[in-house]
Amino acid sequence: MTTVKTRQAAASQVASSLSDLLDIEQPVSERGAISPAAILTLIEWLSGDEAHALDEAGLTFGLGRRLRSLGLPVDRLSLHLMTLHPEILGRSVAWSPNEPVQIRDREHGAITQTFLHSALWKAMNTRDIVIAGRDDDSDQWQQLDTFAGRDLVEVMIVPLCNADGPVSAASFGTKRPGGFTPPERQVIERIMPSLRNACELRTLRQVELSLLDIYIGPMTAQRILAGHIRKGEIETMEAALMLCDLRGFTELSNRLPGERVLELLNVYFDVVVPAIAREGGEVLKFMGDAVLAVFPGYDATRSSDAALAAAKVILERLEILHFPDARLQASIALHYGEVSYGNIGSGRRLDFTVIGPDVNLVSRIQGVCSDSGRALLMSQHFAKKLSHQPSISIGSRSLKGFDEKIELFAPSAP
Repeated sequence: MTTVKTRQAAASQVASSLSDLLDIEQPVSERGAISPAAILTLIEWLSGDEAHALDEAGLTFGLGRRLRSLGLPVDRLSLHLMTLHPEILGRSVAWSPNEPVQIRDREHGAITQTFLHSALWKAMNTRDIVIAGRDDDSDQWQQLDTFAGRDLVEVMIVPLCNADGPVSAASFGTKRPGGFTPPERQVIERIMPSLRNACELRTLRQVELSLLDIYIGPMTAQRILAGHIRKGEIETMEAALMLCDLRGFTELSNRLPGERVLELLNVYFDVVVPAIAREGGEVLKFMGDAVLAVFPGYDATRSSDAALAAAKVILERLEILHFPDARLQASIALHYGEVSYGNIGSGRRLDFTVIGPDVNLVSRIQGVCSDSGRALLMSQHFAKKLSHQPSISIGSRSLKGFDEKIELFAPSAP
């Protein structure tokens, strides 16, 4: 009995300390008091391993359910997470009871006047908590797709101010007449530092992954995240190789203004890169107007077929593009071989690249494309890997740096 009384006294002392620490009035909710210990449990969940392992949807779902279980009348919980991405401005993750979590990516340029005149924008812009009601005629928050058609009486929007970078926000909407009570709003404010940290962690993860994928490709990104970042760490692999070059680029860049040249380059890359990615390839390098890509895989035939399919799509799509001041044409070299893939550089400035005789060979084959005016050439080794893809020999050529002549092939007409 002594032990039980001691534990009860300790628990009472802890609860009293928590009450002083959290400074929350009792009772918190019209439907029953929320104890400081319950709030601390929610804060610990946001900071703990369980929430840490969840993605954005899981975090939003778990938080919404827990707030409801505490007695808060949250009928719409949304995270509005800003990010760093060349195409995506941010992401909205929204939850309502008995509904699946909704995720919407917001593209750059998609900001509307409705958003700019809403409580959400005001909170993110001023970094202050904003509480908006249904009868606020000057606010257009109810027209935003996150809240529209949900009969919300009030929304409380709290900015999530990270250490640096753009400001995100969390919004809490309720249908209850009268909206949230002051003590209920206080509960939301108490959990916000932990929610901000949890959201910032996920935003940083997303930024890290997206920027690595965008600037160096998913294969290289995985190597970096796995810790293979030291100079000299080399991996040997077999892959189909593609070198795609824009024909006549020098003449184009000398004739047209720089801004127009960049526009045309981006049009060209918007054809080349998606075609490569769609077939499972990865761009390793942008070399001016040229693209070096690999199609890795355990099956040499499948990798080679994929590289050839991507090459044909590139040529077909460039053929149908018409501009009054330029014609975009490519020359593509294909080869299958072994490459050394890893880190080169000096000190703190390193680069991932592929090197080896087979990389040199695909570069020399591309030179033959340019000299002969052929749009697509491949090595004999590559041609032999193809499945049911007829090709014809154009003869053997002497290539710089190679002692023996190399026989080259072109796809035969269908």
